Amino acid sequence: MVSKKRIEDAPENAWADLSTASADVRREALYLTLGQVPEGKVVTYGQLADLAGLGRAARWVGRTLSQLPAGTQLPWHRVLGAGGHFSLAPGTPSGNEQRARLRAEGVTILNDRVDMRRHGWHPMPPNG
Repeated sequence: MVSKKRIEDAPENAWADLSTASADVRREALYLTLGQVPEGKVVTYGQLADLAGLGRAARWVGRTLSQLPAGTQLPWHRVLGAGGHFSLAPGTPSGNEQRARLRAEGVTILNDRVDMRRHGWHPMPPNG
């Protein structure tokens, strides 16, 4: 079970390099970080990997998110490809759902892309 602890409240070692940790630890770090992405904001797969302390693991993040169980409460729809591009094709059930959820949160989609300067999430790391 993933706790709802905020990144700002996490211990300093929560931002450590987890690139060599077990799959369960890596998944937990990913889920905790993804759970912090606020409504109306988006991150890229690579940014999410970096924020979770997973290094250059954008593809691993994508694979892991594609295996989330149905009905998950994690905001998977807030994760995009580099430059704000969608990885999920328009016209597919998951692609349509992602776009609809983002629009419902006030995210502007133009030319099937999200403006990362306007809607990108840039959390502050813990003090220390």
